[in-house]
This record gives sequence, C-alpha cells and structure tokens, in this order.
Amino acid sequence: MTELSANLTKLAPTLARFKADGVMNHIGGNSQPALSGAVFDNASPVDESHICTVARSDVADIDAAAKAAKAAFPAWRDMAGTERKKILHRIADLIVERAEEIALCECWDTGQAIRFMSKAALRGAENFRFFADRAPSARDGQSLPSSTLINITTRVPIGPVGVITPWNTPFMLSTWKIAPALAAGCTVVHKPAEFSPMTARLLMEIAHEAGLPAGVWNLVNGLGEEAGKSLTEHPDIKAIAFVGESRTGSMIMKPGADTLKRVHFELGGKNPVIVFEDADLERAMDAAIFMIYSLNGERCTSSSRLLIQASVAEEFLGKMAARVDNIKVGHPLDPTTEIGPLIHQTHFDKVTSYFDIARTNGATIAAGGTTPDQPGHYVRPTLFTDATNDMRIAQEEIFGPVLTAITFNSEDEALQIANDIPYGLTGYVWTNDLTRALRFTNQLEAGMIWVNSENVRHLPTPFGGVKASGIGRDGGDWSFDFYMEQKHIGLATGTHNIQRLGA
Repeated sequence: MTELSANLTKLAPTLARFKADGVMNHIGGNSQPALSGAVFDNASPVDESHICTVARSDVADIDAAAKAAKAAFPAWRDMAGTERKKILHRIADLIVERAEEIALCECWDTGQAIRFMSKAALRGAENFRFFADRAPSARDGQSLPSSTLINITTRVPIGPVGVITPWNTPFMLSTWKIAPALAAGCTVVHKPAEFSPMTARLLMEIAHEAGLPAGVWNLVNGLGEEAGKSLTEHPDIKAIAFVGESRTGSMIMKPGADTLKRVHFELGGKNPVIVFEDADLERAMDAAIFMIYSLNGERCTSSSRLLIQASVAEEFLGKMAARVDNIKVGHPLDPTTEIGPLIHQTHFDKVTSYFDIARTNGATIAAGGTTPDQPGHYVRPTLFTDATNDMRIAQEEIFGPVLTAITFNSEDEALQIANDIPYGLTGYVWTNDLTRALRFTNQLEAGMIWVNSENVRHLPTPFGGVKASGIGRDGGDWSFDFYMEQKHIGLATGTHNIQRLGA
C-alpha cells in the first residue's frame, strides 16, 4: 500500500462521519443545526467530490450564540487564571492526540499538501500551550507611583468577542485567535470560512471534551454575507478579530462602527523579497521559492514579489525557473506532493485569470502559467519575469503559487519599488551588508521583516501589518492588548492638598 492509499484509508472513517452528520453549529454547549434548517454543500478541491452539508446560519443563530457567550462571560472572566490554564492545556493535549486526523481533514478540505499540514495541528497545540501559560498573569499590570498616589494598572477581559477565520490553514489560524481570547477571559463566537469548515468542527469537539464550560466558545457556520455580517453587527459582541482579504476587512469595519466594536485585522499582502547581489544567492532562492510556492501560495505572508538586483538577475531567474518547473503538483495526501489543488473553483478562476493579465501587461511567463488536465483545482506553479511594479501582477494579491519578478539597480530603487504598494504585511531582505540591512529595514513599510531568512514565526513576537495589510498585532502580550481593557487605579498615600471650591 502506498502512503497516499494509507492516508486515504485513515481518513475514510472521519469522512464517513462528516457525510452522515454534516457540520453543525455548537451553541451554549449543544450541537445543533441552523435554526432555519438551511444547509450548504462542502466539496473537496481534490476531485470536487461532496464531503458534507454545513449549517447555513443567519442572524438568529448568531443572536443565540452571542447571548450564550454573554451569559457565560461572567463566570469565565472570574475563573482563576490557573484554572483556565488547566483547561487550555487539556485542549492542547487532545489536539496532539488527534493531530493526524486533523491534518488529513485539513488537506482534504483545503487542498493543502500533507507535507506541510502534518505539523499544523501540533502548531495549534503550541498556540494553546503558549497562551495557557500566560492565563494566570493576563491581568497583571504595573505600579506607577507619584508623589501623592500609588498608581496601579490592571487588565480585564473585554467581553464576548467574534472571531472570523479564513480558509487557508484554518485550523492553525483558529487556534491563533481563539487561544489568547480564552486565556484573557473572553468568551468567543467563532465563524469559520465556508470553504473549510471541517477542522473548526473537530476543534470544537476537542474543546467540549476538554471540559470548557458551555457557552464560553460557540461555533456558528455560514456564509460571510449572512452569518459573518450578523456577527459584526451584534451589539453583545465587543470586538471582531478577522483574518482575510483587505476588502472584506473594510466591509467588516463599517457595520462594526455602529456599536463601536474594537477590530483586529490581519489582511492581505503583496510582500517583497529583496535580493541584493552580495547575498547568499542559493539560500535566497531556497527561501523565495519556499515562501511563495509552499501552502499552494495561499498565505498572507507569501513572498509574491521578487525584487532581484539586475547584476545577478539573469542567472538567478534562469535557475529559479528550472526549480519552479520541477515542483511536484499532485494529490495533497501524497507525502511527495509539494503543491496541491487550490481551495475552490472561484479562487482557481481568479488565480488563473492572471496568466492572461501577465501577457497583456507585457510580462514573460518563465515557468508555469498552465493547468493540468485533470479533475480538481490544480495549477502549475508560475513565475512571471520582465515585470514592472505598475503592472497588475505586481500590485494585486493573487494568493496562489504565482511569483512576479522585478529587477532593480540600486538600493534606493529597490526601496522605492518595495514600498510602492497598498500593502505592508511582511518583507524579506537578503544581503550580507549589515549597515544596508539596518538602513533598509528601517525604511521598509512592513509590519514584519526577516533578514536572510524566510518567515520563522516566534510566538512572543508581534504579528501584523501596516497600510492595507491590517490593524493591530497578535502574539505575546500584544494579543492581550486587543482582548483586554486597561484599567488604572490611583490610591492616595496621604492627605494631599485638594482645592476647596465654594468653601
């Protein structure tokens, strides 16, 4: 039996259960269909086969979930941080126990390759452990004494929050948002992306088994324009944490303004990887290829613009095109596959439309630009060369395995090209000149920058972007800054002079 066949055999019982039961909501501790009884179909991008039906929730389901979260909030808020820590660690333990099942489901539901998803569940467990360990100190503040007062600060959870997660690596990103909210003492209404509902359901089952009190974490499935919109409008939801497109973030902010919701947005990117002639070119190529073609190119931090110094561009791009042509496209449950199918027909159509756009713009398709003749939403990894930064292929987020290469001559020109974009999520700089690295990163408009490295995530560091790439930061205490309110208390240390008006 091949490893692909073995993985399909392991996945079969879970798929059978989903097909029989569908994906239901989980509100107030109970699994239930949408109150209207409506459902929508979920299909696999692997072969377009039907996976299951999913609850199609609307304003009534969101209202029930928000009320459940509101009712559960006081007890969860007041629970000792040490007790919240135990529950969150138990969730992490159960994620580890079911890591293989989670990974196989994620691949079948999203098309991501098992070579990358095999450890995604374990990363989700790490997220829960990281924030579990911080739960006991989440409310800690500072002592800021003055001549007449002892001034102390503390943090308190903001209340019920809405979490809207995307379809790319949905399991890991759900844990990344929900774990700090729970550790802070907030209750949650989670609306996962409609294209990838399976692992959100598995995660909810795990939380329920771990002993999370009813109503603390509620799962509501549905379409963005129905369930998602209702969540952003509900008055009991105090904040919205969203990962997705910049345009959708703008749409979420508008109705949220009516109830003065706090928002945290991790949005799009068109991130530059800037390679100078003095860099370690082999390592730079490895990192650039990994950051755009792994995860099917469906990630916000992908290095989708390659800025390569003209003096080394011809040889570099020639070698890169050969490497890109050698990337294996195949079934996501085959461990040798490097790129699987794109998530959905709608997204497939968007990504492949840029092949003609590139030609119209006057760019060269140096590799890829085609789709295999087979069922499923497969696309060949693609490299555009001879591009300029004003082309649509350089300005718009394609969100697929598509890289646009642009040459530059000087450091100033590279900086101008890198910053001439609506987005500002990440940047990757390759140079062995330390002073250049310091100058360049200081002026590069991005929330996160790596020098001589691909994206290596360290959980205590801030994660987020600038410009159209987002608002706010995740990671470490930055997450608590979003899910909690600061409170100041001043205690008089004596009988200082108070002005006596009207005495």
